[in-house]
Amino acid sequence: MFSNAKGFVRTYQNFIGGEWVGAQSGARFQNNNPADKREIVADYPQSGEADARAAIEAARAAQGGWGAQTPVARGRVLSKMSEILAGRKNELAELLTREEGKTLAESQGEVQRAIDIFRFFGGLSYTIGGQTIPHDLPGNLLYTTREPVGIVALVTPWNFPIAIPAWKLAPALISGNAVVIKPASQAPSMTVELAKAAGEAGLPKGVLNVVIGDGRAVGGELARNAHVAALSFTGSYSVGNVVYKQLADRMARAQMEMGGKNPTIVLADADLDLAVNLVARAGFGLTGQACTATSRVIVEQSVADAFAQKLAAKAKSLKIGNGLTQGIEMGPAVSEKQLQGNLEYIGIAQKEGAQLVTGGNRLSSGDFANGWFMEPTVLANVKPTHRIACEEVFGPVIAVLRAADFNEAMQLANGVDVGLSASIVTRDLKKAMVYAEKIQAGVVKINQISTGLALQAPFGGVKKSSTDSFKEQGAGAIDFYTRIKTVYLDYSA
Repeated sequence: MFSNAKGFVRTYQNFIGGEWVGAQSGARFQNNNPADKREIVADYPQSGEADARAAIEAARAAQGGWGAQTPVARGRVLSKMSEILAGRKNELAELLTREEGKTLAESQGEVQRAIDIFRFFGGLSYTIGGQTIPHDLPGNLLYTTREPVGIVALVTPWNFPIAIPAWKLAPALISGNAVVIKPASQAPSMTVELAKAAGEAGLPKGVLNVVIGDGRAVGGELARNAHVAALSFTGSYSVGNVVYKQLADRMARAQMEMGGKNPTIVLADADLDLAVNLVARAGFGLTGQACTATSRVIVEQSVADAFAQKLAAKAKSLKIGNGLTQGIEMGPAVSEKQLQGNLEYIGIAQKEGAQLVTGGNRLSSGDFANGWFMEPTVLANVKPTHRIACEEVFGPVIAVLRAADFNEAMQLANGVDVGLSASIVTRDLKKAMVYAEKIQAGVVKINQISTGLALQAPFGGVKKSSTDSFKEQGAGAIDFYTRIKTVYLDYSA
């Protein structure tokens, strides 16, 4: 069990071929608690290309045997993983909060999501297969089968350090692929803990390999290596675009999820208190560190001032602090670099003419002295050309834009080059349905927060948010991890 005592540091290794091994270079690094940087949470190997190649070779050796098992046999392993994770939920949630910074309640919800994902795909194993298709000739059978694509690489971010690895890993494994996963260096512990659960559940050695370390070296090898048949990535557009081109050069399968600039439209007929609560939860919850977070609110002109003031009051009321403390509603940024980036965007917005309604400052005194904390921030009078209205900040910063009417609000909502999640708050059913039809986003929420996803439903974006060729989550997630083979059988003779 994880000790709360100061000075206890977890030591982790790579998981390659069923063995715990350090980086071949011997290099290591440590992660600190974002709420109290004096506390070292864990120590990790700083891996490179050679370690990634070793993991790929281990996956190659294990692929045939795992792929030959039936989906139901593979599903039993995933179901067992779910049980093991459920038994360790509280321990894992505490560790997640210490390393990534979100509140304990948020961490518990995320660990539960991982538990549910493995249970879902374990059950789905009974339905994985092909289909029988009517043939146009008598005495002929036409059908399809599903086969694993082979070695799959997964590159995952730090903001959902157990949920995102789980929603990539579960469909990859249930489809019969061997996997090499590279978690983000800011919060790798959860991925290693998933590997532990997989080993305890009976996953054969080499089917799952974890390599921790430098993103460019490890991720670059995974993208370039000829033995990697497919790669699923979640992260920034700048990195995802590079990885996508590397995969395209060798015609490997690619799945890229790369963030958004998610709008919430608030119409004049909306319940403003409801709208404020929804926007605050979606924009300040998880410290704004979610790809589906509301980062811009487009408010109909007649209620824009009232909405901004209500949102500012809500922001001021939030309890900020160490996520392990009961009652805390917003934790720290994940790192000093992330915090400074958030504050820089606020400064740029003010220089461009946005009005700082509340927040905008680092919190650095008292209980905040040793953490990466900032005030939840509301900016008003934001113009669509301002960078704060177009670029992903990934922090608790909400930009409020004005629109003359619903039509202008729609134009503003669609006026960026990304489209992941979008929401609207209104009592007008017709406008809500027009919004659902016309908004350029992969996820649409009506009178709901822009964050939060059903694990049984497909997820993905449009424009620069996603490659849009394969969806994540839900039963359709296995499409990325399987190939369809079509079989023609003539038994007429």
